[in-house]
Amino acid sequence: MRRFAKILSLAVLLFAAGCTTTGGGRRGSPPAANDPRWRTLAMTVTGYCPCGACCNWRRTWYGRAVIASGPRAGERKAVGITASGKRAGRGMIAADPDVLPMRTQLFVPGYGYGTVEDTGGAIQGNKLDLFFETHTQARQWGVKKLNVRVRQP
Repeated sequence: MRRFAKILSLAVLLFAAGCTTTGGGRRGSPPAANDPRWRTLAMTVTGYCPCGACCNWRRTWYGRAVIASGPRAGERKAVGITASGKRAGRGMIAADPDVLPMRTQLFVPGYGYGTVEDTGGAIQGNKLDLFFETHTQARQWGVKKLNVRVRQP
């Protein structure tokens, strides 16, 4: 029985290792280059996480999360909630809604598939911000200029 438990836990670990990503979106093959449903855009792509440094928030002396700076400094901040109202998670992307409207599907090389669910003050024009679960992962991504595939609505 003990041996079966070890084998089962090893199988679960191996399965989990094969199914997880490094904080990116749903992995998979990129869309075909000749697929008319997808177009290519040159974008500047950065990473973000729900921490205060990435999302411009801080805690007050009594623990309330507020916007740290800018014209709305001191206003309450819903930490981890995107502009679309969803909880921030894997595969969520922040974009300028004038360039890519909410719910637009994207394929970002090195990250995978994701959906525009957020906006940001610094995200203007052909810029994307990819959600990562940790600040370390977001920093490791850095800033990249990539040809991103965008699914036509």
